[in-house]
Amino acid sequence: MFATLSRRSALMMAAASTLVAGVGPAAAQDKIKLRLSGVSSETDQRAVAILEKFAPAVADFADFEAHWNASLFAQGTELEAIASGDLEMSITSAQELATFFPEFSIFTAGYVHQDAAHQVAVFNDPLMEPFKQKVEDELGVKLLTVMYLGRRQVNLRMPKSERTVMTPADMAGVNLRMPGTDAWQFLGKALGANPTPMAFTEVYTALQTGAVDGQDNPLPTVVDAKFYEVTKQIVLTSHLVDLNYIALSKAAWDAMTPEQQATVQSAADAAAEFGRQNQLKKEEELVSFLQEKGLEIYEPDVAAFRSAVQSAYVTSDFAKDWPEGVLEKINALGS
Repeated sequence: MFATLSRRSALMMAAASTLVAGVGPAAAQDKIKLRLSGVSSETDQRAVAILEKFAPAVADFADFEAHWNASLFAQGTELEAIASGDLEMSITSAQELATFFPEFSIFTAGYVHQDAAHQVAVFNDPLMEPFKQKVEDELGVKLLTVMYLGRRQVNLRMPKSERTVMTPADMAGVNLRMPGTDAWQFLGKALGANPTPMAFTEVYTALQTGAVDGQDNPLPTVVDAKFYEVTKQIVLTSHLVDLNYIALSKAAWDAMTPEQQATVQSAADAAAEFGRQNQLKKEEELVSFLQEKGLEIYEPDVAAFRSAVQSAYVTSDFAKDWPEGVLEKINALGS
């Protein structure tokens, strides 16, 4: 806790000094420097969206540079770089923000976001304003928009005839590979499974040999890792609808004219929507691809899963930092 608070305090001071140093809107002839540091490859849907939609839209007044594969700043250090004035933009996660502001952990929990449209509704709702404002005030970072990364599903090696999963009770005894952190292991238990920590590189062999019964990941990962070769079914639990935020230096934002700010906001929203629709289309196409590979794909009682998982969270230590009433407001925005 002390280390987290010290890091946050240092960044708050760095952000404050960066904002004080701001000189207001740039002169019309000046181009604003916008460097984005990202950890994905340039072929990732997030990168494609930024390069095809954001970069051209701001070209008239911004000198935009995109650096991928963590080639400019290492993963996890981008927000610090923005706060200290060494970087203007990044694509950040709720998990990363939660290391500074524990209340952001609500956006990393299972079944908080229901789908891609729900993510957008939550981000644009007044309930999100205190979260955004705190990031601006204490880190000097403006969250422009939300990007959709995909839905995590349960992928099992046994056929549906052997085990049909409709509710969390049907997951009893399933050794489900989950990432090794406490948060991921908690989510696995909340789903009703026996979560098994394991490195991603070991999962294919573990599925092949029966060391684990299944794994959870978005469909693109199932295809990329060829898990369909060693599994028989996919249960569309959609238990985590993952996201990123496009983050911008508040000092850079304040150096823009109102017209430039409006263009940047519109460009970020357009990039996010472009990436969102591409990812949704890809997920839909992959269902057909995986069915052609012989996998059974079906939707369980998602309401039963959501109820069980949220009940587990609200009675756990993970929820102690969540602002009162926010989860209910998020749920009310869903279908």
